[in-house]
Amino acid sequence: MSEQRTVWGIGLATTSENGTILDTWFPEVHAGTGDDADTASATAAWAEYAGPDARRAARVEIVTVSIDLDAAPASTPDAYLRLHALSHRVVRPNDVNLDGIFAHLPIVAWTTAGAMHPDDAERLRPALQRAGIQVHSLDKFPRLLDFVTPPGVRIADASRVRLGAYLSPGTTVMHEGFVNFNAGTLGSSMVEGRISQGVVVGDGSDIGGGASIMGTLSGGGTHRVSIGARTLLGANAGIGISLGDDCIVEAGLYVTAGSKIVLPNEPPLHDGSRPIVKGAQLSGQNSLLFRRNSLTGAVEAVRREGVGVTLNEALHA
Repeated sequence: MSEQRTVWGIGLATTSENGTILDTWFPEVHAGTGDDADTASATAAWAEYAGPDARRAARVEIVTVSIDLDAAPASTPDAYLRLHALSHRVVRPNDVNLDGIFAHLPIVAWTTAGAMHPDDAERLRPALQRAGIQVHSLDKFPRLLDFVTPPGVRIADASRVRLGAYLSPGTTVMHEGFVNFNAGTLGSSMVEGRISQGVVVGDGSDIGGGASIMGTLSGGGTHRVSIGARTLLGANAGIGISLGDDCIVEAGLYVTAGSKIVLPNEPPLHDGSRPIVKGAQLSGQNSLLFRRNSLTGAVEAVRREGVGVTLNEALHA
């Protein structure tokens, strides 16, 4: 029988006047279950931040949450602890059960003063404006930086990274980069494109400007795409298959599982033509260059040698 995997934390839960738990902030996340002494100490440390907040028509309460990472989320604080566990690097993407998480995340008016119920934000808009409080988004997920500051990471635009993103030290997310929840980087990476839910990017890889990595939230199958180490996804390129180490996808090329790909390095067929395979058959393989033939327009996968990409060490130190 496998050992139960658990995490726990003391959180500050924001509840609206109608009883909706809007969010829960966990300053720290710990593996295991914690004991009474741990709980008492953490509760005392954060007690001063609990209480009513008339500006937001809400109140903040201290909650103690312990969860089984392999069980599905059971409440809003439970869901938020899972997202915090990812962003605090306690668990890696796809290593925590998030089934049904959307049902436990209400739509929230995220303001410069914290979470509000959307109805309260509309009702109190004149008072909010007088106080200089602005609504910056209406969403189920907050910005990562409103809850967690991952050490050793650069994020140019806070609105582009959701809570639940896993960002390793040395990662740079530029202004047009985007990292969804339950996704992220496993080492130093340059992110100028989109990393969708469930996607992980290996150490030393570069997601070029405008590039897109297909996720599973809006269809497209169940395959969770991954990118290996030292791999380059060129500007405005995209993938729906996994890439291994030291791969390159040329700028502007989108490779999906159903893409027909010519293999120029393979022996010719009996009629002299080169073998053609679907993209799914190359998923996860190392040292491939995906390109479009400038004469025929055919997509090709060429075996290559050497390192795929070398990041600028000064940018990712």
